[in-house]
Formats: sequence, structure tokens, C-alpha cells
Amino acid sequence: MCLSVVAKIEEILENGEAIANIDNVKKTINLGIMASEIEVGDYVLIHTGFAIAKVDEEKANQILEAYKGNVV
Repeated sequence: MCLSVVAKIEEILENGEAIANIDNVKKTINLGIMASEIEVGDYVLIHTGFAIAKVDEEKANQILEAYKGNVV
């Protein structure tokens, strides 16, 4: 089973990485396969330290609420 988490991009670094906010925890992630598509403020799904998909804000908020047990 694979698990990914939603994070908001806070800063894009010059080395193909970014600083992502995962429930108020900042983590450096790799944008390798998505670098040209991602901007500060975007939400992404992260799996094993890599951004694997961009998620719109509405869907990201639904997922984040589900993490908290407040499924809408």
C-alpha cells in the first residue's frame, strides 16, 4: 500500500527542491518530475519525499480535513 500526504509549497529552491508545509511541519521535498508545473502556494501530494501530483486547493482542504477526522 502506498500513502501520500498533502502539503503546501512555501518556497521553491534552485536545486529542484522545495520547502513544503505538512500540517505546520516544514520539509524539503524533491520536485524532480514536476518542477516546471509547481509554484509557491500550490498544493501537492508527496510520496517518499517526492511531489507526485498537483492538487487544487478545494481538494487539498478536503483531504486535510479527512486527516483530522473531520470528513466532509
